[in-house]
Amino acid sequence: MASTVLKDFDTWKKFLGDRVAKAEKMGISEETIADLAYEIGEFLDEKVDPANHSNRALKELWGVADKDERHVIAKCMVKLAKANA
Repeated sequence: MASTVLKDFDTWKKFLGDRVAKAEKMGISEETIADLAYEIGEFLDEKVDPANHSNRALKELWGVADKDERHVIAKCMVKLAKANA
């Protein structure tokens, strides 16, 4: 499942959206979710080679961003995920 999710950007957004919705139903704050998204972004940057052009673009943005900008990217990904839930 994980490799399929990472290969298709629309599937990735839907997957994230579903997880964000579940986290919010559990009472997890949007700020905490964004912090987790940041940590996931750090992990993906270090460990995963992007499987498509969309993920490659995100990796390149992440790579040139400083820590504060990476937090903004993570928050934007949470918003994008929520829009695709």
